[in-house]
Amino acid sequence: MESEPSPSLFTLSVDPISKVHLEETARWARFLALAGMVLLSLGVAGIFVFGIYTGLLSGSVDDPGISSAYGLGIAVFYLLLLGVWFFPLLFLLRFANKMRAALGGNDQEALTTAVMNLKSCFRYVGIITILILTLYAVVIVVALFGLAASSLS
Repeated sequence: MESEPSPSLFTLSVDPISKVHLEETARWARFLALAGMVLLSLGVAGIFVFGIYTGLLSGSVDDPGISSAYGLGIAVFYLLLLGVWFFPLLFLLRFANKMRAALGGNDQEALTTAVMNLKSCFRYVGIITILILTLYAVVIVVALFGLAASSLS
């Protein structure tokens, strides 16, 4: 016997209740994306203020090269962190905008693009989470080896 594909899979539609939930999801996604972008912008501004502040303080330290290098290193590190979190916010904002367009105009292509952006957001955050968990595991293993080595000597 041949198995037929489920017809419900290919006739999937957005019913009125799902549409209401998707509209609310799009509103919250837009809010979170915009709030995140504002916070990222404030973070970048804070990094520049920090850079100016450490630059002004570098003249009062005995070795100004160390202080300015330290401040530059911290600023670059935080700029990289902010840059990493820019992309999931961008994907989330694209999801929200495309979902609103899809639901407002019954546009299947916009709905597909919206879901694709949501998938990209989750995939990106998932990869970052895996990287952070791996880093934590490496730090714990190195700390345990260091602890074991120090207790042996």
